[in-house]
Amino acid sequence: MHLFYSEDLTGQWVELSDEEARHCARVLRLKPGDELFFTDGKGLLCEARLTDVSSRSATATIMNRTLQQPRSFSLHLAVAPTKNIDRFEWFLEKATETGIEEITPLLCENSERKVIKPERLEKIMLAAMKQSQRFFLPRLNPLIKYSEFIKKITPDQPGYIAHCHGGPKTHFMDVCEPAKNALILIGPEGDFSPEEVRLAMDAGMKEISLGDARLRTETAALVACMGVNLINR
Repeated sequence: MHLFYSEDLTGQWVELSDEEARHCARVLRLKPGDELFFTDGKGLLCEARLTDVSSRSATATIMNRTLQQPRSFSLHLAVAPTKNIDRFEWFLEKATETGIEEITPLLCENSERKVIKPERLEKIMLAAMKQSQRFFLPRLNPLIKYSEFIKKITPDQPGYIAHCHGGPKTHFMDVCEPAKNALILIGPEGDFSPEEVRLAMDAGMKEISLGDARLRTETAALVACMGVNLINR
């Protein structure tokens, strides 16, 4: 399946972006009459046929539309971007491939990265959605201060904070429930501060462990993502 993305799939015709037209013509070498598919990242899947294609433009006619159903649960990971942005980009790519609904970059006390480029990150997630042939593009929220994010937490969503401080913690695979929405907080390389853990607890979040090993931020986030998906397999 050759899957492309378009925000607007309401009409009979769809025009590919310049970048996707080049990919269509030069990499895939598709020709008029060839079949391809489109998604709007919101669950809509359209079967289409190319009407014309060149290295600069391409147009297709929509033949059929199917609305895919979202998952029975929503996974939201709030993660502190890594100092090396490549590692955070890797996490976004793999989380999109394996399945996630929402990601919030956190600015924590120990954060070394305080700026991100959302346009680039969204482009990476879009490419991962198409590559893995998924039809829902995860929501990437703006970077937000940890204290402000905690204030937005509502009691109707089960929340968990993973950290490396001492004390008893339950493994997250033992507390996350199938078919239930989940919010999981993953800290920066220097971990959450004690005050940040306290704020999370005051907001009703549960402390969890991701295992005995000390994981990098992006690894911990992906472990949490894949664990929730396995629980809901």
